Amino acid sequence: MNEIQLEKVVFEPGRSFKLFSPRLRNTFLWHYHPEFELVYVEADAGIRHVGTHISTYTQSDLVFIGGNLPHLNFDYRLRSDYHQIVIQLKTDFMGTAIGLVPEFAVIDQLFKSAEYGIAFTGETKLKAAEQLKQLNSLNPLDQLLQLMNIFHLLAGSNERVILNGDLTSKNFILKDKIRMGAIYEYIDAQYHRKPDVNVVAQKVNLTTPAFCRYFKRQTNMTFTEFVNQYRIERAKNLLMQNHNVSETCYAIGFESVSYFNKLFKEIVGENPSDFRRSRENKTGKD
Repeated sequence: MNEIQLEKVVFEPGRSFKLFSPRLRNTFLWHYHPEFELVYVEADAGIRHVGTHISTYTQSDLVFIGGNLPHLNFDYRLRSDYHQIVIQLKTDFMGTAIGLVPEFAVIDQLFKSAEYGIAFTGETKLKAAEQLKQLNSLNPLDQLLQLMNIFHLLAGSNERVILNGDLTSKNFILKDKIRMGAIYEYIDAQYHRKPDVNVVAQKVNLTTPAFCRYFKRQTNMTFTEFVNQYRIERAKNLLMQNHNVSETCYAIGFESVSYFNKLFKEIVGENPSDFRRSRENKTGKD
């Protein structure tokens, strides 16, 4: 049975943050750590899974994650080339300054909101990306000052999406790391086939009725609803990589294109063809 992994973050002596560019696209790394994390990824399309939130990003993603919020690596299953910048901050980053210095008040609020996971969009994401790409060319002190500029930019922006509505699910996940790790890994491995609620219940040593109650309490969704949402997010990913509707439908495990179209519209708000067309137009303008 697979457990949600506790990542042990090691910092260089004399450093309050870690800057690196991991490449883990072939690894399903469902993990958590006490440290704050700022992640920027440039890729054609990928999956964002933070807490119980699952969604798709295209072209690039910028996410700020608070301590011990379980998440999947943002480069998982990326097929084309990509670039990733990850910054992990010590739990006592800047000591008590962020909470006490009046000029840092908005940054302090940003760090508190990061507990829920925050994705940034629009001009905010573009400006922050430019500054993040400069970090490797700076000395440690200038890197720290640049980071504070980035956090100030993010703190003052309304171009953001809070990824989790509350922390209840986070607390459940952390209390039951083995079960939730096994469930998510099973769904990821089987979503394009026919995930069986009886099989996954047996995997985590629960009866099927007990598992259904447990899963609904964890995610606020039934197992079927969650699997369908996961499939649709994978479908969006494929559509944004120029796969057509039919091949996308079959690739994610549906046998009926008409049912796939109906479910996609229910979840996304538009049918797959319109979604694909609108993303093509948006990419063309960019």
